Amino acid sequence: MPGAFNALCARAIERAGFEAVYISGAGLSNAVFSLPDVGLTTLSEATRHAKTICNAVEIPVLADADTGFGEAVNVARTVMEMEQTGLAGIHLEDQVLPKKCGHLDGKEVVPCDAMVQKVRAAVAARRDKSFVLVARTDARTIEGFDHALDRAKRYLDAGADAIFPEALESPQEFAAFAEQLRGIGPTSAPGRPPLLLANMTEFGKSPLLSTSELSDMGYRMVIFPQTALRVAYGAIWHMLQDLKRVGHQRDWINRMQTRAELYELLDYDELKAIDDAASGVRREPVSSK
Repeated sequence: MPGAFNALCARAIERAGFEAVYISGAGLSNAVFSLPDVGLTTLSEATRHAKTICNAVEIPVLADADTGFGEAVNVARTVMEMEQTGLAGIHLEDQVLPKKCGHLDGKEVVPCDAMVQKVRAAVAARRDKSFVLVARTDARTIEGFDHALDRAKRYLDAGADAIFPEALESPQEFAAFAEQLRGIGPTSAPGRPPLLLANMTEFGKSPLLSTSELSDMGYRMVIFPQTALRVAYGAIWHMLQDLKRVGHQRDWINRMQTRAELYELLDYDELKAIDDAASGVRREPVSSK
């Protein structure tokens, strides 16, 4: 699941053939508000962002719900609000507010019991049983691998559908985490681990493994939360520097999305057909041209 930082990016992900879209909390903070990912966005901002993206695509969308925007009762409200946006699911983490990016030092985690309460509240508040609740643990960096694994087991016992172990530090840790969870939780098939999500964010603590490598280990979801944003804003930054230096954009034309490509991504012809129908204009179908 590549991360979408806006609706147009989500549509590009869908057109590229991916089966699902991911909404990163960092992407929301960075791209929409120009803020660091330290828990400064609100539930209403996150739900509005999610709804915009869900409306743009037909494939499932999973969203980062940070710490649930408060304690257990706040998590319940978060689940209710997020369900109404059209999301397929969310993930909740066990960090202390104000939270930090999962790959930065200086994080803190809440007591395991407190996170268990949040998971139980999320399960109780859920109305659509197909709405996926992913429990993320940031304990690996703080308490160690074994504590992160113990937390995962307790979150599954509390009703989480899937587990997201943040900031594992080697291929061996990814493999061992999946192996130790075989047969545990409601979503684990005989001899297989439960639903597991791997985060392949760049410049972090985890190695960048391929989807096939992770699949072989037992992971069934892989997110690339900031990949599209980093590529896009890297290109924008270099273009702006060049534009300031030379005073024209001609050298960048071959690296741009064309007007036709943008209109195709936006389904411009479909909107034009609706406009023509409203005006009583008969129009030859695009497919016959």
